[in-house]
Amino acid sequence: MASSKQLHLGAFMRPVSIHTGAWRYPGAWPDANFNLKHLTRLAQTLERGKFDAFFMADHLAVLNMPVEALKRSHTVTSFEPFTLLSALAGATQRIGLVATASTTFDEPYHVARRFASLDHISDGRAGWNIVTTSNPDAALNFGLEDHMEHDERYVRAREFYDVVTGLWDSFADDAFSRDVASGLYFDPERLHALAHKGKYFSVRGPLNIARPVQGWPVIVQAGASEAGRQLAAETAEAIFAAAPNLAAGKAFYADMKGRLDKLGRPRDHLKILPGAFVVVGDSVEEARAKRARLDSLVHYDSAIASLSIALGHDASGFDPDGPLPDIPETNASRSARERVIDLAQREHLTVRQLAQRLGGYSGLAFVGTPATIADQMEEWLMSEGSDGFNVMFPYLPGGLDDFVDKVVPELQRRGLFRREYEGTTLREHLGLPRPENRFFTDSGKMAQGA
Repeated sequence: MASSKQLHLGAFMRPVSIHTGAWRYPGAWPDANFNLKHLTRLAQTLERGKFDAFFMADHLAVLNMPVEALKRSHTVTSFEPFTLLSALAGATQRIGLVATASTTFDEPYHVARRFASLDHISDGRAGWNIVTTSNPDAALNFGLEDHMEHDERYVRAREFYDVVTGLWDSFADDAFSRDVASGLYFDPERLHALAHKGKYFSVRGPLNIARPVQGWPVIVQAGASEAGRQLAAETAEAIFAAAPNLAAGKAFYADMKGRLDKLGRPRDHLKILPGAFVVVGDSVEEARAKRARLDSLVHYDSAIASLSIALGHDASGFDPDGPLPDIPETNASRSARERVIDLAQREHLTVRQLAQRLGGYSGLAFVGTPATIADQMEEWLMSEGSDGFNVMFPYLPGGLDDFVDKVVPELQRRGLFRREYEGTTLREHLGLPRPENRFFTDSGKMAQGA
């Protein structure tokens, strides 16, 4: 019997594992990050497991780490997300396809057009992960010497969102009659030019593509700072959060749902999906041994570089066997920096220990049997720690196969996860309504105030 509460599961693909040692694990595909045949097989396996979405994180610069560490990273090369997800759209039928696009280093018209195209190509499965880009090296690839200040990035992001969603509503759903007999392709009365002029953007519009299948692609946000949380509360329909434990997850969940209450948004219109690194074994001991072996494959050069990235500060000169020194604030991601400092203080880790943890993966992890993993996921769901998870796999393809073949059936047996897709679009997978066009009503009239 199905539970009244159902888990939502996204797959965090970068476009494969986030773990630095994943490509070196026995049986792993070392080139999976840049091999379309492998990525297609992974997406099809996730669809067989009835996952809500395949999420591709993106970077606009190689990771800002020393070359001695960078040369050990399997994410130094990866596909541009729209190119990859368009290919995967043709190789899958139901799974959602979520891509990152930056509001700091892109233009609203480009983003609106690309996501609308992906939504049409995939028959309504696109999602936009809004990021403001924390990597300062990205600025150097776009003609800028300095990265935009943290809070200003979020002010720009809000205007960016308003422009993109306004462009998606350029055409009414019934604008295209394509009447062969009369020769009328579309009704100009059902077309709206945005004519936006704001602090950061001047965009006339309209968008030169029909309204997306879903109305708008699903809006995903990942920010954990105050500015990021408020932007997510106002705009997002799913949050890919970072919560190190259930207590933190419950606090974040309560905060975000409370913000929705204040804004008058229904609570179920925002799905909170913390990232969860999952290692499956036939016994807890076997799962822990897999995790230990995986972490042992992380070279110390990568470990200390990962620590530097997370802190937004060069950690190479720190005493490896001493405590983490005071770290000044930088223009990098504040939420990442605070999580690392809290971890070091909470577990009394030396710089070396902290770097080794970060060099693999230091966030929320479920390491155990299908039953113990399902227990933990169920506890998070029932105690309002999350609405599901953005699952990260330890190595590919084995770690992903273990989850789909062993954990998913256990969740289905407990009535916590779907056995079949209920609909065809990503919005239907997530139980989200299709947004109304802000400029046109279904009755054929212009919306009031448009």
